[in-house]
Amino acid sequence: MLALQENADGRRLAEYLATRARHSEFSERDMAQITTASFFFIASSHGDHPDCSFKGGDPGFVKIIGPSTLEFPDYDGNLMYRTLGNITMNPRVGLLFMSFDGRSYRIRINGDASIHCDAESLARHHGARAVIRVECRDIYPNCPRYVPDLVTVARSAYVPRPGETPPTPEWKRLPEVVPHLPLSDARDAMASGMDTTERDDA
Repeated sequence: MLALQENADGRRLAEYLATRARHSEFSERDMAQITTASFFFIASSHGDHPDCSFKGGDPGFVKIIGPSTLEFPDYDGNLMYRTLGNITMNPRVGLLFMSFDGRSYRIRINGDASIHCDAESLARHHGARAVIRVECRDIYPNCPRYVPDLVTVARSAYVPRPGETPPTPEWKRLPEVVPHLPLSDARDAMASGMDTTERDDA
């Protein structure tokens, strides 16, 4: 980074942004944007294998629980556990919050993540299988230039909500996937009318 900054005569600006824009505790603007977000992106890695994932939920699914601490739920997924597996081996993560309205700042966060499955943590997030907590070291606001202005027209039907049963996702209905589903998913599939005859123990 330093070599590229020097080559572009950008060292002065980089130092200014690193010392004036970067911070380690949430500002009011940070909190307002993060706690109303319906999604964000998270990067994790282990060894030479980086990974980037999308995390979504209803606004408020990301909670700020301290001056520099946030947490979010891990919902039902494809059981690959790429993000959680990486966090187990390497807690360092990068988060990107952005609103596709063409005007809201992006928020980049670097921090250390941990996984929590205790009853108190799970109770704060309806439908969570686990809770990921991030102690934020570096919080950067970024200009929204190049972010397109898109219109959000519908919430996801699959987000766990009190009093609602999320529908079975389409990929779990694929004949080539059904034989590999966990038994609990096979039961849900039967309850939703899915054909599970290809799975012997369904």
